[in-house]
This record gives sequence, C-alpha cells and structure tokens, in this order.
Amino acid sequence: MKFLCIGRNYVEHAKELGNEVPEEPVIFMKPQSALLQSNAPFYYPAFTNELHYECEVVLRICKNGQYIQESDAGNYYDAISVGIDFTARDIQAELKKKGLPWEKAKAWDNSAVLGKWQPIGEGLKKDDIRFSMKKNGAFVQQGHTADMIHPFDKIVSYVSQFFSLNIGDVIFTGTPKGVGACVVGDELEGFLGDESMFKLLVQ
Repeated sequence: MKFLCIGRNYVEHAKELGNEVPEEPVIFMKPQSALLQSNAPFYYPAFTNELHYECEVVLRICKNGQYIQESDAGNYYDAISVGIDFTARDIQAELKKKGLPWEKAKAWDNSAVLGKWQPIGEGLKKDDIRFSMKKNGAFVQQGHTADMIHPFDKIVSYVSQFFSLNIGDVIFTGTPKGVGACVVGDELEGFLGDESMFKLLVQ
C-alpha cells in the first residue's frame, strides 16, 4: 500500500499559499507508515510548531495497472472517502527555500488520515461531489470536485505513467482553499456530502 498525493489541484489553494498553478499534476508520496490506524490517537508531532490540516477527497485503487488510458481510468478505483494530508508547514517552508524534497514535512508516521470508504455507484457524478471539514464544529474547508484542475480520471492515468498502481493504494486528489493550523485539543471532522466520514481529536 502506498499513498499517491496530488498537490495544488485547486486554483484558490495554490494562490493562498503563494504557489504557481501547475499545468500538470504535482505528485508526492507517503509510505504505508504514514497511515493513522483506525481508532488510534493522533498526537501533535514534536518536530513542528505549525501543523496544518488539508482535507481531501481520496480514491481507493481496486485493480493493478500501469500506463492507464484516461478513458479507462474509472475502472481502477472503486471507493471514495475524505481524509487529511497533515503537513508540517514550517518544515515544508524551509525545505522549499532550499529546493529540497518535502518528505519530512508530508510523509511522517501518522500524517495520513482516512475516513470510512463509500463504494462508488454507477450514478456517481465525479465532477459534482461536495466535501468539507469542520474544526471544533465550524466549517474551515468546503470543496467541490468541479473546481479541481485535474479530475479523478486524469489523475489516475497520469500517476500510472510513473508509478504502477496496486490494489489497495490510495490517491489523495488535492485540497481546496482554507487549509490552516490546528493545535492540541482541536476536533476535526470530515464530510463527504452531508455524511461524516471521520472524527479526529488532536492530542
């Protein structure tokens, strides 16, 4: 299992962090150890003073594949959810200044939170999915897949040109605007439409 993550996939999010809007999907990865296990506590990591949440729609890969055509990409994922790509923003800023990779800021243990999976039905409109996250009961992020720069099938096809996809892999498809800091004691709750997919207490 691996996490394939897409950065800067919403124009307003790229702008809020002062980044250029990319012409191609920006790919980074998290290892299996990044997964916060179900019902495990989440602890604020000691190595950062600026922990940011990034709520995203995530896809579950159900079929092995490589060099997948965009027209066939929908056959390679069978479930959808929302999750958090946690980022140590202060560390990421320092790495970016030096032109270094982001792994220390993005791929540390327990940096990936997954909500419960919802099987994808035939009636799913991929460009009409609402998702959101609350912090302490108030909405901090609200996204819509119609606003994605690169839609699901393009993402799956694109990443498969570089990395083989395997059953059980997960793709984080990018976060909308509204990312921000969280502190010990904050409660984060992610929604797919109106359905709660995860609840998390920062400890």
